[in-house]
Amino acid sequence: MLRKTITLLAITLFALTGCESSGTTSGPVNTSNSPTPSSAITPQPTASAETPAPSSTAVPNKGNETPSKVSMNGVTAVRLADAKSGWIGGKGWIARTDDGGVKWKVQYEGTGDIKQLFALNSQDAWAVIGDEGKLISTKDGGQHWTSVGKVPNQAFLHFVTKQEAFSGNAHTVDGGVKWTSLQVPEGTKGDAYFHDKNNGWAVRQVKDHIEVQRTQDGGKTWNKVMSRVRAASLTGVVIRSAGANDAWVELIGESGMTQTSYSLFHTKDGGKNWLTVLANSTAGGGPAPGLPAGETSGPKNTGARPGPLYVVSPDVAFMGGQCPSCDKPNSVGWTKDGGKTWVNGKESFTGYGELLLAMADINQGWLITNDNEQPSVMYTTANGGVHWNKVHTFDALK
Repeated sequence: MLRKTITLLAITLFALTGCESSGTTSGPVNTSNSPTPSSAITPQPTASAETPAPSSTAVPNKGNETPSKVSMNGVTAVRLADAKSGWIGGKGWIARTDDGGVKWKVQYEGTGDIKQLFALNSQDAWAVIGDEGKLISTKDGGQHWTSVGKVPNQAFLHFVTKQEAFSGNAHTVDGGVKWTSLQVPEGTKGDAYFHDKNNGWAVRQVKDHIEVQRTQDGGKTWNKVMSRVRAASLTGVVIRSAGANDAWVELIGESGMTQTSYSLFHTKDGGKNWLTVLANSTAGGGPAPGLPAGETSGPKNTGARPGPLYVVSPDVAFMGGQCPSCDKPNSVGWTKDGGKTWVNGKESFTGYGELLLAMADINQGWLITNDNEQPSVMYTTANGGVHWNKVHTFDALK
């Protein structure tokens, strides 16, 4: 009798153990990705532009397990949380520093170039990967990165809250899972820029004029706020804003002999008044956009073609310049009075690749140079660009 009882108990325990383990999942969990939208967003009703919402999944994050062996070369993106902390990205990796760039820790490893980085603070950040616009995010300073969805274009991505962001005229209110399109004027050149859900800016080329237009109702209506006769074709547009009525509009013209002509205009009052901040006409690229042929006066940035534009406030903006034919091709200039005056920095830097620039405030910022043969180098400034200190040389190219 006792032997039968023991046997019955053993069978019962085995059955219960089998039931408990049957509900667990092992191995990777596959999720479906949303279809890749077209890179161009055409004006249409907001609701019709929604993209399917993919499931959020964790992405590879080897930096927190064992020391990473990734080669940190060819930096492709940079973003500061503050003067000491921030992220950089490269070919399939993201790294963070908390000591102003002296030491770095790789936090993410994957595939695809990091195209953009954006940080709201030291904890919340996003990265755009590859030409397909894969979007990943972190909520814990980069310790974990999560796949969010896809950005439907390659415009400048900026979040205004943890949930709301803009990329050109694409708009999300759920952290980047779904995107809708805001209407832009017909014939818009380059990417429009929305400072918030109501206030946006766009540039058109109409016959022999260049127009800047503004919306205050989320793209429903647009009004012309600046018009200038063009003497050459417009090949690119960069728009940034540091306030509802603030806009910095960079117009890029034609190129030739490694030179590119460009201009920079600024308004602080919604487009009622404009300052010509920069007017870089070149022999190879012709007149700066928005200026008459033969006009050579006006403030000029150093270099033969434009570098990155970084706007800090309605009064402060920095801009790189590049001279491909110079021994030290990179430089940085700035305005700290809203564009009334422009100062060209006296220092120049090596590196014939893409120049990266990010500022934490009016005084503190980072500069990263790249080269096809030499390692990327990072410099920092604590006095608004007057002097830059070399703080880190990245891995050599392989």
